[in-house]
Amino acid sequence: MATVAPTSSSSWVTARRRRFLGYASPWRRCPSNLGFGPTSRRPSPNTISCSVYPPSVLDFPASPNSIAVAVPKEAAPNSASSRSPPLNLLQRAASLALNAVESTIVAHEQKHPLPKTVDPRVQIAGNFSPVPEQPVQNFLSVTGRISECIDGVYVRNGANPLQEPVAGHHFFDGDGMIHAVRFSGGSASYACRFTETHRLVHERSAGRPVFPKAIGELHGHSGIARLLLFYARGLFGLLDTTRGIGVANAGLVYFNKHLLAMSEDDLPYHVRVTPAGDLETSGRYDFDGQLSSSMIAHPKIDPSTRELFALSYDFVQKPYLKYFKFSPDGKKSPDVDIPLSEPSMIHDFAITERFVVIPDQQVVFKPPEMIRGGSPVVYDKEKISRFGVLDKNAGDASDITWIPVPDCFCFHLWNAWEEPETDEVVVIGSCMTPPDSIFNECDESLKSVLSEIRLNLKTGRSTRRPIMPDTEQVNLETGMVNGNLLGRRTQFAYLALAEPWPKVSGFAKVDLSTGETWKYIYGDEKYGGEPMFLPGGPGSDEEDEGYILVFVHDEKKWKSELQIVNAATLQLEATVKLPSRVPYGLHGTFICSEDLVGQA
Repeated sequence: MATVAPTSSSSWVTARRRRFLGYASPWRRCPSNLGFGPTSRRPSPNTISCSVYPPSVLDFPASPNSIAVAVPKEAAPNSASSRSPPLNLLQRAASLALNAVESTIVAHEQKHPLPKTVDPRVQIAGNFSPVPEQPVQNFLSVTGRISECIDGVYVRNGANPLQEPVAGHHFFDGDGMIHAVRFSGGSASYACRFTETHRLVHERSAGRPVFPKAIGELHGHSGIARLLLFYARGLFGLLDTTRGIGVANAGLVYFNKHLLAMSEDDLPYHVRVTPAGDLETSGRYDFDGQLSSSMIAHPKIDPSTRELFALSYDFVQKPYLKYFKFSPDGKKSPDVDIPLSEPSMIHDFAITERFVVIPDQQVVFKPPEMIRGGSPVVYDKEKISRFGVLDKNAGDASDITWIPVPDCFCFHLWNAWEEPETDEVVVIGSCMTPPDSIFNECDESLKSVLSEIRLNLKTGRSTRRPIMPDTEQVNLETGMVNGNLLGRRTQFAYLALAEPWPKVSGFAKVDLSTGETWKYIYGDEKYGGEPMFLPGGPGSDEEDEGYILVFVHDEKKWKSELQIVNAATLQLEATVKLPSRVPYGLHGTFICSEDLVGQA
């Protein structure tokens, strides 16, 4: 249990609580010429109870300003390049009026307790809390031996809010930060940087959040008010709503000489890895003017053709879903509109050698629910989940085959392949119940069951079975198969042991045919994230010949490290001691040294 003493501060986060949360910047008032005045904050409650996130064992420095954010010179609030032009008389009047409206919204929200799913004191407590940027630090301490075939950079994305939340905040709402470990000749370096999204740069200049948070704030009547406030500020030129609102905090993919950071609410952002191992944001990436819509955070690269396949969904207007692909040299195909009767939450999908497999499940978007005071993300119990199977080269969706898969919600799909002898497509995913538990508070405990789903293209029917025996069931979420076999039959999957939820105490290597499972546990009060599988070097014949790379945090010592585990034997081969804390995050990838040299 974490307890915070009462305070007379107007901020709901006291100075000591700020240190506990690990925030990296003082909560400064915004410059008046940006048109954003200070708003009231949620007052601190007397007691904060959270069994999921225990308090840190460390006593943080007495000064809340003892850690400073590394702000690039070109984005510093007082620099000429970031200084906004003076506001005209109309804009000043609009700014004052809209700031008053915002204060009223916040005052209204203070009267109602936040559910745990959007309470910042829960969502970004402990090692889920943000950290400041770190420049490159070389020659890190290594225990064990780093294999010669590990030559390049491991990058992992995550949510890392720069600004103190003023209202609701979900973990997924945070600004994107990439953590990079560069390997060369058995040595390692580390750096972490924010992805310089338009949203982050604007809010850093303003000194506080000004863009609405998709999950934490956009619910109920106050969510509608925040949307109207956002568009009103855009109408009066107080902020630019045309250059994207995304946070780029979820997925990473290296494709056609570009490292792309992605979230589902915007175009990807192109990030370069410098020769020294640092990270630089080049900007929003529209594939040379070919992409005009957002792209989900889990595009797929076919290991044989090197094509990239992707989806884009829209929860406001039709078409609610589009499918498209890119040739290896970055040429985009025409969009294929996928017919959906209502907008559906589609975070992931799968590919086989011939098909794309598109889930249309029970978590849907219903913006009118906000008018009734609810969340626009809804678990529709009456809807029957289904999977669509479409030829990868289809020019339209007329030949898509929809197969019902009742009571199924897979937030992630790990692989899929074809079995022509039975006319089936086999899909491997983790089925989550309750389906909306990540987004909406519920009493039922979350379960994430690794499952095999068989889609019979001849009969139009499906079967589903848990891969592991009931007596050995554990929550398995976030992970991967050997990427060289994506879309082909695989024997193994490497998945995070999400226990105690939402922490990750280790990972499991699962035989997808037999359900046999081998577990690797990080250690006493050590937790990590996604196990990233790196195939072995040239000449690797076995599917599990390679390494698992994973960031691990010791909650006793409050130290972080990168563990390198032999994927075949599950033996720890090397540990890289990191110079600063790495928060629990989302998804990553590895870029080999040859590709680093050839970056765009």
